[in-house]
Amino acid sequence: MQGRNRMEEIDVAKIQIREEVATIISALSESDIAIKVKSIEDRLFEFANFLESKIALLYVSDDNEVQTKNIIKRAYNYNKIVVLPAFDPKTLEMELMKVDKFSQELKPGPRGVPEPKADCCKIVPIDRIDIAIIPGIAFDEKGGRIGTGRGYYDRLIPKLAITTRKVALTLEEQIIPQVPMESHDKHVDIIITDKRIIYKI
Repeated sequence: MQGRNRMEEIDVAKIQIREEVATIISALSESDIAIKVKSIEDRLFEFANFLESKIALLYVSDDNEVQTKNIIKRAYNYNKIVVLPAFDPKTLEMELMKVDKFSQELKPGPRGVPEPKADCCKIVPIDRIDIAIIPGIAFDEKGGRIGTGRGYYDRLIPKLAITTRKVALTLEEQIIPQVPMESHDKHVDIIITDKRIIYKI
């Protein structure tokens, strides 16, 4: 019973953090956010692990996640193989699919964000991913992460190869002192903000 109460406390704390972060982000102007996202993007494209990677798992951004449209388009210019997730709401798992033409090979997904079309995008084995860009709503400096609450990425992260770098993109405003973590919650290795690169303590 005590364990269940603890989990419920953590769930409530996470909901509160998501709401607080949404409030902070909504207070920023569009131009402020655009400047911050551009700074994150530029840091990513100067980041050795990203530059050296060939096959990059990226994501199409949802509310309160760092916008990735320009990052995805720019990745093609760097000759990256771009992999995007397709989500299965029944199993809460994702298929990783190679997307060659961002504007033509996506369709509306069950989460309300575009995702790869199965009829024209090939599945990429998870062990081929060189770098995984992981979305999130809040992070701490230890690599703790709060996502949307569906657990897709907590299931994905343990399946990635040990050598695959797990990198989060976030506004500095989304860094909090400590993320309340449960046993199934997974950390990222590196966090890139508009001000710095944080390596997991």
